[in-house]
Amino acid sequence: MGMSETLKAISDPARREILELLKGGRKTAGEISSKFNLTNATVSYHLSHLKKANLITETKQKNYIYYELNSSVFEDVLVWIYSLGGNKDGK
Repeated sequence: MGMSETLKAISDPARREILELLKGGRKTAGEISSKFNLTNATVSYHLSHLKKANLITETKQKNYIYYELNSSVFEDVLVWIYSLGGNKDGK
């Protein structure tokens, strides 16, 4: 996905909270849902958007799906934002 999809995905407060939660390490959907006052379907919806934007990855192990941050996408976003500042010598 492109930069606009990534920025759209992180524009939602619930998705940003999910990303904050995943900073602490990988979690199952159930572990994520338990931290929010949202239905499982709503959490699944937000996880789907984050996956489509490649902000998180999923790993299946036995009966569980684990979600974790994809830090390379965040690095790309930061590089892009930093490039907006231009050169420090005024060019």
